[in-house]
Amino acid sequence: MLARAQTFAIDGFQTRLVSVEVDVRQGLPGFTMVGLADAAVREARDRVHSAIINSGYEFPSQRITANLAPGDVQKIGPGFDLALACAVLAASGQVPTARLARVALFGELSLDGGIRPCQGTLAAAQGTAREGLETLVLGAERAREAMLVEGIDVAVAERLSSAVSFLKGGAADPLPALRTAPAPAPSAGAVDLSDVYGQHEAVQAMIIAAAGAHNILLMGSPGTGKTMLAQRLPSILPPLSASEAVDVLRVHSLGSEAVAEGLRYERPFRAPHHTATTAGLIGGARRGWVGEIVLAHHGVLFLDELSEFAHTTLEALRQPLEDGRVVIVRARHSAIYPARFMLVAASNPCRCGYADVPGRCRCSYRELFRYRQRLSGPLLDRIDLFPRLRHDDPQMLQGKPLTSSARARELVVEARERQAARFEDQEITVNSRLQAGLLSEHVRLDEGSEELLRGARERGSLSLRGQHCALRVARTVADLDGSERVQGRHLEKALGLRGDAGMEDLIAM
Repeated sequence: MLARAQTFAIDGFQTRLVSVEVDVRQGLPGFTMVGLADAAVREARDRVHSAIINSGYEFPSQRITANLAPGDVQKIGPGFDLALACAVLAASGQVPTARLARVALFGELSLDGGIRPCQGTLAAAQGTAREGLETLVLGAERAREAMLVEGIDVAVAERLSSAVSFLKGGAADPLPALRTAPAPAPSAGAVDLSDVYGQHEAVQAMIIAAAGAHNILLMGSPGTGKTMLAQRLPSILPPLSASEAVDVLRVHSLGSEAVAEGLRYERPFRAPHHTATTAGLIGGARRGWVGEIVLAHHGVLFLDELSEFAHTTLEALRQPLEDGRVVIVRARHSAIYPARFMLVAASNPCRCGYADVPGRCRCSYRELFRYRQRLSGPLLDRIDLFPRLRHDDPQMLQGKPLTSSARARELVVEARERQAARFEDQEITVNSRLQAGLLSEHVRLDEGSEELLRGARERGSLSLRGQHCALRVARTVADLDGSERVQGRHLEKALGLRGDAGMEDLIAM
């Protein structure tokens, strides 16, 4: 007898419907599985055999052939167990097939018949809705994650016997109680921009970066507040939208981290150490491995001590910064992940850190040159803002903060709302994603501003990409100013924060 069950193959950010076909017929007892299955899937034969027997059902003493279709899609992980077990029971006449055709089953089986959750639950739920299936049957632990997807029913089954009962027309197991997290500590320990004394130019640059989702590099000697300022960026960022929150949850459900039972609207903030490898930052250490830039999707990637990262690691950032995605290609396999993040980096001006402090730098010309070469021109060209933090900043010495996080966040949210209204008919929501075609439409300069931009080009301080970056930043400055048109003062501010002296002087200080 032949029976079919539906499940999903999760490969990176892609989800493919898999039809689990099981044929039980007379012959020498055996369990053959075909369909490009990896080791974890092939091991399902033993888990399914024990789970069926320990759940009180009969495992067929006949020849069993299981096909995971389509055969050209790699099947990875233990999420096929539940579908395999139910298909075996249906093919042997122990489960009716009527309801089986309308549901998707996703979960790993323990030897005693319990159902464990699997990575990629949210992706499986979205696939269930996309394929027009009515219900997703899965374990209890990550059921609330699947319930975030509209248009499908989620049936909880803590054990294989519960899934069989549901397929026979019974009720699903009750949804487990929502785990409550401990109450957050009082806000006295929360970081705030009012903690930053002085460095007004850098604080303004950080607000501009948050308003337009621009990439920013903080340059300055040790102790000037680069890391302190970067750590306060999340306090001024707007919350995630509902669709962005679902995207972030799906990304994190692919990783090994525990995910929240509901949507969280705080933007991700990832801060890997400068010893991180290329695979750790980009992904691909093993199949399905998600890197830091993917985990920072819709959020912030903070790279402290940027010049200390390996050169090859930094160069791998160039394509994701440009395209908002990362393509990982390995032998016989490729995967595409979203990576639309805001890069915030901090770096010293030289190896000793005091190139901008008269009389304190001990680096030779050769050391300065080698340090400058750590950051390539193409990488720097993808960064929009280069504020300099001074050790002798007068506002810092007088102990005067520029603003608070609450006030800065209000400005950022208002600017983001203006951008969302402007790009209502576009696929973008922030100025940092303005491409050349849209720049000419949304950034129209007067004669004086054109002359200012022309002068920067003639001095050699702007490439064509750098010019586009400056125009995008100018558009954000205008949004913060409440201006519909980009004016000369807005472009002047953008060019000043980009470092009109040129890239070489910016790095060498």
